[in-house]
Amino acid sequence: MRLNQCHNFQDFRELARRRLPGPIFNYIDGAADDEVTYRQNTASFDSCDLLPSVLQGVNAVDMSVTVMGQRLEMPIYCSPTALQRLFHHQGERAVAAAAEKFGTMFGVSSLGTVSLEELRQKHKNPQVYQFYFHKDRGLNKAMMQRAKDAGVEVMMLTVDSITGGNRERDLRTGFSIPFRLTLAGMLQFALKPQWGINYVTHEKFALPQLDEFVDMGGGASSIGGYFSEMLDPSMNWDDVAEMVQDWDGQFCLKGVMTAADARRAVEIGCTGIVLSNHGGRQLDGSRAPFDQLKEIVDAVGDEIDVIMDSGIQRGTHVLKALSLGAKAVGGGRFYLYPLAAAGQPGVERALGLMQSEIERGMKLMGVTALDQLSSENLRFR
Repeated sequence: MRLNQCHNFQDFRELARRRLPGPIFNYIDGAADDEVTYRQNTASFDSCDLLPSVLQGVNAVDMSVTVMGQRLEMPIYCSPTALQRLFHHQGERAVAAAAEKFGTMFGVSSLGTVSLEELRQKHKNPQVYQFYFHKDRGLNKAMMQRAKDAGVEVMMLTVDSITGGNRERDLRTGFSIPFRLTLAGMLQFALKPQWGINYVTHEKFALPQLDEFVDMGGGASSIGGYFSEMLDPSMNWDDVAEMVQDWDGQFCLKGVMTAADARRAVEIGCTGIVLSNHGGRQLDGSRAPFDQLKEIVDAVGDEIDVIMDSGIQRGTHVLKALSLGAKAVGGGRFYLYPLAAAGQPGVERALGLMQSEIERGMKLMGVTALDQLSSENLRFR
C-alpha cells in the first residue's frame, strides 16, 4: 500500500503498522486495560443519525470556526501528542507545517520532540501548548513563562493524567524512553530495520521542553517514571485557578468530562474545555466524550468554548460533534498514523481528506456555514 492509496483512517493505520516496529506502533495504537473506552470513543458516533436538508442552494461552504480566539479554516485541529519524532524523524515539524497549510491549529506537548520556540518562529498558525502539572511548582512557572515568551497562543492543561494509564501493550514489549525492551520487543525492531536506520541517521532524539529540567536518560525517568514521579496527583482547582491568573490569556482544561467540572472551569476563568478521555489511554471504562457533549454544552456552552477529542475518524464525526454544540474538535491518531506512514505528506493527505469529507458533508446536509448546524440535524436511536 502506498500513500496515494490511503483514503481513510484505517488505511493510514495499516500503512503505519507495516512501517513501524511493533512496540512503537502499539504505543500509538494501544490504550488502557481492555481498551473498551478506546473502541467506544468512535462507536459512540454511531448512536445518532444525520438529518440533511435538501434544496438549500449550496454552491459553496465556509468551514471556518473561531475557538479560544483563534480562527481556524477547518473545525478540526491536530491535538498535542508526545514523542512524535519516534514515529517519523520529522515529528512535530511535519505536523506544524501541514496544519499551517490547511489553516488549522496544532499542539506541542510537554513531551514533544521539537522545541515550541522553533515551531512558533517557523509557523504562523495558532499553537497550543499541552502542559502537565508537576510537583515542582517552580518548574511549572518556568515552563509556563517559557511558553509565554515563545508566543504560544493557547495553554492547555491536561487534567486526566495525574498518573499514567495501564497500557498493557507497552508492558508486553517493554516500551519506554529510554528503551527497556523485552526480547519480543527487540525482535519487532529487528523485523523493521528501515525504522532503525532512519532513527540513527537523523538528529538525536530529545525532549526539548523537559531537557532543561529533567534528566530523561536514566531508567527512573522513563515515560512511566515521568508520570509516576514528577507529576502531582494532588493538583486541585486552587492550583489551576492560580495558573489561569498567571497565564492571563487563552487557557483550556483538557480532560473535563462532567458538567460540574465544566462549571468550575468557567468559574476560575478558563476560556475553553476539551471533553476528552485521552483517547482511551487513561481510565478504561470511562464515558465517550461525544456521549457527554450535549449535557456539557447545555450547561456551559454559552459561557466557555466547548471542544472535544477522542475517536474522531471521519468528517461526519466532526459534523455530529458540531451539531451538538462543540466549537471545534481535536484529533491525535487521525494524523499520527499518516505521520508515521509518510511524514509531512502523510499529515497533509489526512488533513486534505478530512477537509474534503467535511465540505462534502456540509453540502449534503444543506448548510453553507458550520453555525447553521444544530441538534435539529441529529436523531439519536
